[in-house]
Amino acid sequence: MTFSVTVLGSSSALPTTKRFPTAHLINSSERFFLIDCGEGTQIQLRKFHLRFSKINHIFISHLHGDHYFGLFGLISTFSLLGRKADLHVYAHAGLKKIIDCQFSSNSINFDIAFHVIPYNKELALYEDKHLTVSTFPLKHRIPANGFLFKEKKRELNLRKDAIKRYNLSIKDIKSIKEGNDYLWDGERLLKNELLTYTAYKPRAYAFCSDTAYYQKIVKYISEVDILYHEATFAEDMAEMAKKTFHSTAKQAAQIANEAKVNKLLIGHFSSRYNNVNILEKEAKEIFKNTESVVEGKTYSIELKREI
Repeated sequence: MTFSVTVLGSSSALPTTKRFPTAHLINSSERFFLIDCGEGTQIQLRKFHLRFSKINHIFISHLHGDHYFGLFGLISTFSLLGRKADLHVYAHAGLKKIIDCQFSSNSINFDIAFHVIPYNKELALYEDKHLTVSTFPLKHRIPANGFLFKEKKRELNLRKDAIKRYNLSIKDIKSIKEGNDYLWDGERLLKNELLTYTAYKPRAYAFCSDTAYYQKIVKYISEVDILYHEATFAEDMAEMAKKTFHSTAKQAAQIANEAKVNKLLIGHFSSRYNNVNILEKEAKEIFKNTESVVEGKTYSIELKREI
């Protein structure tokens, strides 16, 4: 059961010859979701041989161009490839006007379902039987939102030998998977833990870009497996970070530390840094399990049983 993120872009507002603007591809059990769609996203999708035709949901964090300028080319490509399935776009209201204007004279052969994100509160945006996607406010120069992708709690796994040994019916199996004990032959009560394996812990990934240091997000991202947090500047440019409502690498690490996350990924690097080692080094001083993202790399979250 795959749960992973592939980073397609790690640059801030200005792309470089080595780094593209922001875009992340989430794979949840072979269902694909795109977070942000900076310029060149579809090039990156092709370059890294990712299944972009299966993207049905795109989440845009805010309306600075480096986070959505690639959306129009991707939509056009979908149409040229004969897409018929609806495309769901989740963003602040202003993006709908831009999309409608862009495609008013360039027709596409599928529907775009637009979902408005309110920027000032937490809200569930998407849900299926495996996953929920929610959004929460960040602190930036314009309305900006973070996203939390979280698996739902799985049913307990029944021990294969138990079905035959206790002649379990479909009704019995369903009840046991829901956590109930089982009364065998109307006499002996079998505890649920004797019939099932320990459940897997739901996995979670949080995306926070663009934002200044903002302690209020900690409650939304607490104990996630992987946190992606922008780290636009090194600490010697803390004043610039404050002025532009961005974060330093150390500030990203402080958030990770306060939220007790398992792993921190930093990105959204200013184009002034040809080498981002300084950013990773500064973050690791606060939060050891930090990694500066590499474009094209997939970061997987492995299944772990609950203790």
